[in-house]
Amino acid sequence: MGYSRDITGEQFTRDWKAWRAGWEQWLVAPHGWLSARSLCWLDATPRRYPGLPGLWSQDHGEVVIDPEGATMSFGGASFDTVRRLLMVDAPDDQRVAAGELEIGITYRETYMIVVYDPDAPTRLHFRGVPVFEPNPDWVLTGHYEPYESSSLIKLGSVDPGLSEHTYDSPGRVHFQHDHHTYSLQVLRSGGTLNTVFADGTSGVTTYSAGRSLVISDVGEDGRVRLDFNRAVNLPCAFSDNFPICPVPPPSNRLPFAIEAGEQTPREKTG
Repeated sequence: MGYSRDITGEQFTRDWKAWRAGWEQWLVAPHGWLSARSLCWLDATPRRYPGLPGLWSQDHGEVVIDPEGATMSFGGASFDTVRRLLMVDAPDDQRVAAGELEIGITYRETYMIVVYDPDAPTRLHFRGVPVFEPNPDWVLTGHYEPYESSSLIKLGSVDPGLSEHTYDSPGRVHFQHDHHTYSLQVLRSGGTLNTVFADGTSGVTTYSAGRSLVISDVGEDGRVRLDFNRAVNLPCAFSDNFPICPVPPPSNRLPFAIEAGEQTPREKTG
């Protein structure tokens, strides 16, 4: 099955462990997913939120922040008076810093703010993520088929009450498993290709909504590597403060079990 034949099992395991250590170090960063403490939806009324300085609201597509004398910063620029930010078309989770806190701002027809606190219990009490043992057989070779022009697709969110959101999808990846060909819709975030998928382990040993996988750089012949040992949970798997996580499209719901990568976080299983 592809790239796994080019390396020894020992080297593969060492590389995977090094990547795994780096990934978990990223997870426990002071303002990473595990530090998400609360979620609020803004409206036209300026409001104070528990543990968060200032007044927060939205007005005609803008986030309105009144620091009430506190010093905050956005994009490297500090402010201590009312600041208005138009972020309707901005990437998700744009951060405003306020002391030890960071406030992530995302637009979904209205603005959502997530407060990231280094002292959040989910971060302080993190016990690691259960994973399958690394297995080179789950490193598959795929072929990337780009669209003639980048396509926009709509995906639902883990919170069914939210409307669909549009994502940039530049193409598809085709791969084989047990003599059958499957395709995954590819998403693009910045310069990185990735995909969200569900499989036969979803809701059994892995998080029910699905997992995410970064796709390797595309070779000249269109070949890509799908290393499912590096499949990771979406942020909603760790906290209910991420209702906007995308759910996989129907084509990305694979009919077989991929026993590789991250399993359901202990935060969800107890």
